[in-house]
Amino acid sequence: MESLFLHEAIPGHHYQISLQQENGDLPKFRRFGGNSAYAEGWALYTESLGKELGLYTDPYQYMGALGDEMHRAIRLVVDAGMHSKNMTREEAIKFMMDNEPLNEEGTVAEIERYMAIPAQALSYKIGALKIKEIRERLTKQLGAKFKIADFHDELLKDGNMPLEVLEKKMDQWANGL
Repeated sequence: MESLFLHEAIPGHHYQISLQQENGDLPKFRRFGGNSAYAEGWALYTESLGKELGLYTDPYQYMGALGDEMHRAIRLVVDAGMHSKNMTREEAIKFMMDNEPLNEEGTVAEIERYMAIPAQALSYKIGALKIKEIRERLTKQLGAKFKIADFHDELLKDGNMPLEVLEKKMDQWANGL
């Protein structure tokens, strides 16, 4: 449940989307829209903050977080498989059921979601990896000047944007410190 809270609530979607929607400096299409790689990337990235935030102290809670990571890995396989490798709906359902403890009804719902939204599962991982890459690079570049709270504030303050734009924005922020 901790990883789900981090992803969906704070510091995940609820926090990120609230900041974005409350930012009156953004035009409405930016306040209420965006792309999945940024939004889902942020939420997935926040799951990785659990240990840093003092969470996942109970081995079962951490096991839940690892189970969520496994679910995301399976999603990547079926998402990419169906949309680029000719994996059928039935093959995707079987793959997911063979590799994860989900019931058939839940599995079918998941697979049909990926069928309807190509690369949605991929966007989670691409976004999270990009945010982690930017953080690692700027941590090294800035040394003692790097503050994680300031990094997160800067990352979120201008709302959802393409990852290439985000990376340029974060580089400009770092170069201004």
